[in-house]
Amino acid sequence: MRQRLSSEPDRYRGRRRVPTPPRSRYAVVGTAAFVGAGVVALGAANLTDYKDVHQSVLHDLDSAQISQDIQARNGDKADRSERAGTESTDTTAAKTLSDADVEAQAWVLPLQDYTFTAPFGMRLGKLHSGIDLAAPEGSPYQAVHAGTVTSAGYQGGYGFAITIKHTDGTEAVYAHSHRLLVKTGDVVKAGQVIGTVGNTGYSYGTHLHLEIHVAGKPVDPIPLMRENGADVKLKIESPYS
Repeated sequence: MRQRLSSEPDRYRGRRRVPTPPRSRYAVVGTAAFVGAGVVALGAANLTDYKDVHQSVLHDLDSAQISQDIQARNGDKADRSERAGTESTDTTAAKTLSDADVEAQAWVLPLQDYTFTAPFGMRLGKLHSGIDLAAPEGSPYQAVHAGTVTSAGYQGGYGFAITIKHTDGTEAVYAHSHRLLVKTGDVVKAGQVIGTVGNTGYSYGTHLHLEIHVAGKPVDPIPLMRENGADVKLKIESPYS
């Protein structure tokens, strides 16, 4: 290493020190403003942006919300089930009552198999006060509604006939029978066999003549029985109607 010669100029020799500028109040204010802005920036940087929230946190929040929704739905289902159970109990009770009273309230078809041959209405200038249902002689027929037998025997043009008064005040007449299986005073149920089809009295062919009387006057049996669940035309019966 060579030695520095005293005559070699010193790169720092002869330089003047630049004086430190005075700290004025403006410098202080500027510095404070800068520092304050930094603090605000740091504070803003510490605020959490929803986009930067960790996915597990969002998942937990979603899971909590889903759990609440499930609990709410389960609560609604439980309420509905409870109400349904109550309604089912009420319906069962009502059905039990219907089963107990069905024999007294039911209306049924008078024959299992028949051919509808004549309607209710005017015929040859006279009122045909019932309907005619053709069936082989000796075919059993049954009471269309529960009641008490008020007459059973030979009744002129009706031949061997049965009259039954129902509990609701209506009456049914079964005419042209071959044989009668009940007598006056008997209490019968809907669907009970009470006689057999014949061709007695003023009759043109083997058939059952059925009349329904309301307030002592004959009415068309078809709409009345249909309203009570027994459709003569369609050969359909529903005792629970």
